Amino acid sequence: MPNKNDYKLLFDINSPDDIKKLEGHDLKLLCSEIRQYMVDVISQIGGHFGGGLGAVELTVALHKVFNTPYDQIVWDTGHQAYPHKIITGRRDALKTIRQFKGISGFLKRSESPYDSFGAGHASTSISAALGMAVASDILKENRKVVAVIGDGAMTGGMAYEAMNNSGLLKKNLIVVLNDNQMSIAPNVWQISKYFNEMISHPEYNRFKGAIWDLTGKLDYFGDRLRKVAARIEQGIKAVLTPGMLFEALGFRYFGPINGHNITQLVRLFEHVKDLNGPILVHVLTEKGKGYKPAENHSQRLHAATPFDKLTGVSLKKGTSLPSYTSVFGNALVEIAKSNDKVVGITAAMPDGTGLDKLQAEIPERYYDVGIAEEHAVTFAAGLATQGIIPVVAIYSTFLQRAFDQIIHDVALQNLHVVFALDRAGLVGADGPTHHGTFDLSYLRMIPNIVIMAPKDEAELRNMLYTAVNYKKGPIALRYPRGNALGVELKEGFEEIEIGKSERIKSGNDLALLAVGSMVDYASQAANILAQQGIEAEIINMRFIKPLDEQMLFEIATKFDKIVTLEENSLIGGFGSGVIEFYNDHHVKADVLRIGLPDEFVEHGAQKELHQMLGIDPEGIAQKVTAFLKNKNYKNGVVA
Repeated sequence: MPNKNDYKLLFDINSPDDIKKLEGHDLKLLCSEIRQYMVDVISQIGGHFGGGLGAVELTVALHKVFNTPYDQIVWDTGHQAYPHKIITGRRDALKTIRQFKGISGFLKRSESPYDSFGAGHASTSISAALGMAVASDILKENRKVVAVIGDGAMTGGMAYEAMNNSGLLKKNLIVVLNDNQMSIAPNVWQISKYFNEMISHPEYNRFKGAIWDLTGKLDYFGDRLRKVAARIEQGIKAVLTPGMLFEALGFRYFGPINGHNITQLVRLFEHVKDLNGPILVHVLTEKGKGYKPAENHSQRLHAATPFDKLTGVSLKKGTSLPSYTSVFGNALVEIAKSNDKVVGITAAMPDGTGLDKLQAEIPERYYDVGIAEEHAVTFAAGLATQGIIPVVAIYSTFLQRAFDQIIHDVALQNLHVVFALDRAGLVGADGPTHHGTFDLSYLRMIPNIVIMAPKDEAELRNMLYTAVNYKKGPIALRYPRGNALGVELKEGFEEIEIGKSERIKSGNDLALLAVGSMVDYASQAANILAQQGIEAEIINMRFIKPLDEQMLFEIATKFDKIVTLEENSLIGGFGSGVIEFYNDHHVKADVLRIGLPDEFVEHGAQKELHQMLGIDPEGIAQKVTAFLKNKNYKNGVVA
């Protein structure tokens, strides 16, 4: 871990108050040391990296100028907020970030008063900040509120909804657009710097206000002068800046400015912090700034596993096992090559969903809609009306954002859209904002939809093939984060009968009905139980909707004790569906549901979280043993 002797300033910075004492050279040195510290720590433990490196000067400037935490800074998603954590009292805790019982990789209100708003999903910052600004007015407080949005979050429609409302309400709000996607020539830097200093200077704004007041007293001639003055100012901005869109939404626009010039940032924030109404400051930054491997490979080092500090190359030992994501991506390419109506849709996550393979092989049938899950689903619905077969590959947690579109635009019209839900279940280090723990619950209630979960990578391939060939309406498959099991992948595909389960192992004492990732755990738990003389039957249910009713009747006839296993919230999930079925058909069955509790599960390695919740093989075996002994249960936990 970092050696304190390598740092001149950083270990004297325990809160933003310490930054306010620094000027000039010391501010620049602090920024350099924050970058060095991030490289030193994250290279050893892994974490989100590139975005934070690009936001160092911006972070330092904001905390120097504004009176945080009284003044509130709302960071979008949190990927860019590691420097914020370092200078707000969590420097020494950075070594625990995203680890079990450590600090969160995102913003978390319960973690620090400086984290004004929790964020893990993109495009929320402006809406939240506007709410805080309105609350400040209601409570007659004079808080400054700043939203920092960037790293792709401006591709989300929610950001523009919030900006539109901000322009109408005209509350005091500063939005910082941290733009790391564009470059700009040096001569434009100088013009922009001069222009922004001019229009943000207090004297200019007082002069402008005086002119506005004077011309207001000159009736028709004054109105004409106002229009001419406004056209001149707008014309200059239109020529020199890309800010007309933001001006049209009711924001005063300043930028673009160099986001790595700490002096310029501090000066501009000092000028704009007391201006009235919505303000947008457009800051140009470089993702991975100051660390060459990240500058050259910003996407690869957006979120990194432990890596070599000199080269940026991952130190993680390779595995021969493919990830579920890569198995899905390869299967989709194979299917698309044999069916020219198949297309793939992602919401700004081509690598994360495996659609980068389709992008490389058949780019004309690959669509990245940006961070716009709602649009992605309705876009897919439109394609489906014309006989195209859209495969919408989105993380389980992000598909939550398109719940209405799944119902209204897809299921209600019974359109053939394939939903591929990656990262279903507990995802590990990214924690509660990214766990895919609710999809079975929020999809199962929707009419017309079919829901599947594969037990392994071979079944994933066959389920994708089945979903593409299914013509009767929407169909979804969910699969976990991480490496697959290593089963043999045969050439070609086999279609699976809709609603048909499979018996993995016969037994005489009880039945384990499992879906998805829990099938393998059920098999391991059954081996543990066998050592105790308990013979469990294992059923891979495959389908959460429709359930295999024939199998459920057969199981209820054969066994007094039935256990359901799922990596989803127990409320409304697979187990609930089984109990509902037995209740609706007046079948007496003693059912134990094992799954995720009614709480937001914290971050940590997947196996650590499984152990903590008792849904690992050993935990399952213990619960089953207690269930057979008729101990009391509450939500799958021994009382």
